Amino acid sequence: MELIRGLHNLRERHRGCVLSIGNFDGFHLGHQALVARLKQHAARAGLPATVQIFEPTPREVFARDRVPGRIATFRDRLAQLEAGGVDRVLCVAFNKRFAAIPAERYVEEVLAGRLGVKAVVVGDDFRFGAGRGGDLGLLKRMGERLGFVAEAVGTVEVDGERVSSSAVRAALQQPDLDHVRRLLGRPYAMSGRVRRGLQLGRKLGMPTVNVAMRRQPALHFGVYVVRVRAGARVWDGVASLGVRPTLARSGCILEAHLFDVSEELYGRVVEVEFRRFLRSERRFDSLEALAAQMQTDGEQARAWLKEA
Repeated sequence: MELIRGLHNLRERHRGCVLSIGNFDGFHLGHQALVARLKQHAARAGLPATVQIFEPTPREVFARDRVPGRIATFRDRLAQLEAGGVDRVLCVAFNKRFAAIPAERYVEEVLAGRLGVKAVVVGDDFRFGAGRGGDLGLLKRMGERLGFVAEAVGTVEVDGERVSSSAVRAALQQPDLDHVRRLLGRPYAMSGRVRRGLQLGRKLGMPTVNVAMRRQPALHFGVYVVRVRAGARVWDGVASLGVRPTLARSGCILEAHLFDVSEELYGRVVEVEFRRFLRSERRFDSLEALAAQMQTDGEQARAWLKEA
């Protein structure tokens, strides 16, 4: 899959495609249905299936005081789109200047002019352009004149509930991992590169692999039974996601203790699959109390794994 970072990196060879536009955060069943329809158009036209995403997301620009947590990291969004069969991803830097572009101008100059779209496939609630003035009706009207077709993919439901990123975030905040799995069609996981931390876990008898979160995740802060993958290797473990209130540290971090493992993973990309919620994050009065709770968490995780 090809990643195009920004409209300024579009080249003549990128003209001619079928396109979908959205955040695709989490790549849930609704996103998967949309991409499946996009691929059908691409196969018929003999053109690349292309997805346009935004970084940061529009809500992160306009709702800074109530920004929703990310379901997927940027790395995971790309991996999920590639696994879904997307040929190209155009990542557009979203800011207030970009948001002010009228929908009609964006269709003429970018979709028709720069990308040469032959089909545009969007969700049934899709809006775009300045003041969210563009919709499916506008795309269809302009497509008749500019030579492309536009269609919307209908709502996907699970147990009578509309599948959406908002629904996934709500389930992650519960946290209801079984419901998240139903909405995504797969277990919930996040990935990142292992960095060197404070070495506190090692000092407390439970060494961890640490992955810093650039954006706050949607998952409820707490302790989980996890499965960790690095390449072809897989380990069980227990992980903490949060801001480490006992240590008064800033920034969100994912720390996973792998059972019966002494292997160094610094610099490697790991995927952490969340299997069961154990408890919420909380502050402890001392490092000794934190260490005792970490041991208890590990014992509970091992007991659940044995039962599972």
